[in-house]
Amino acid sequence: MVEIIIDGVRVWTQSSEPSTVHEGKGIREANDAAQHFATIRNLPQEAFAVLDLNGANQPLGPARIVTLGLLDQNQVHPREVFSDAIKNRAASIIVAHNHPSGTLEASPEDIALTKRLMKAGKILGIDVLDHIILTAEGHVSMKAKGAM
Repeated sequence: MVEIIIDGVRVWTQSSEPSTVHEGKGIREANDAAQHFATIRNLPQEAFAVLDLNGANQPLGPARIVTLGLLDQNQVHPREVFSDAIKNRAASIIVAHNHPSGTLEASPEDIALTKRLMKAGKILGIDVLDHIILTAEGHVSMKAKGAM
C-alpha cells in the first residue's frame, strides 16, 4: 500500500490489490467525475490525478495521484499518466488537478498539457474524456469549456 500524507493528514492511499470496477456507476458528466477527485480539492500544492475507466465509463478503481507539485505548478508526463491505465486495460481516462490559488480558469499550460495527453492517448488507444480543474469552491470541466 502507498500513502501520501501532507501536514499529518492522509490525502491519498493506493492499494496493491488488482483493480476492479468501482461503485458500478458509469461516469456521465463532469460532476460525476469530480466526486472521484475530491481528495485533491483542498491540497496546498498542485496535484495531478487520473481515473481509469472501462468501456462503459465505469471507474476501474479509485482515482490516483500521479504527481504532486509546488504551490502553483506541477510536472506531468504522459508516461506517468498512462502507466496504470495501460496495466488496467482502461478504455479511457479522466484527468484532474487542483488549483490552490482558487481560480477555475485553465492556464495556457493546462491546455497544452491536455492536448499533449490527448495525442498520447490517441496513440495508445486510451481516450482522454475530460480534464477537470478543482478548487475548494468548485470545479470546471475543460471539455465543457471547449478547451479540449
